Amino acid sequence: MSVQRTALVYEVEVDENGRVEFSVPYPKGSVVSVVVLDGNNDMAGLLRASESSLGFWDNPLDDEDWNDA
Repeated sequence: MSVQRTALVYEVEVDENGRVEFSVPYPKGSVVSVVVLDGNNDMAGLLRASESSLGFWDNPLDDEDWNDA
């Protein structure tokens, strides 16, 4: 099953209570996913997160099973 998603990017400022508020172009009751990244725009944190689990794929027993499938 393939799901197509639309990405919207908002740059907002955190208020004194640690909250952010923004409006989205969807009707009330719509389900949305929110990903929070810090203000560092170099994407280094996102890259580190994506690379942190690569060890999962380095598994010779799993490779053996899939190579013979």
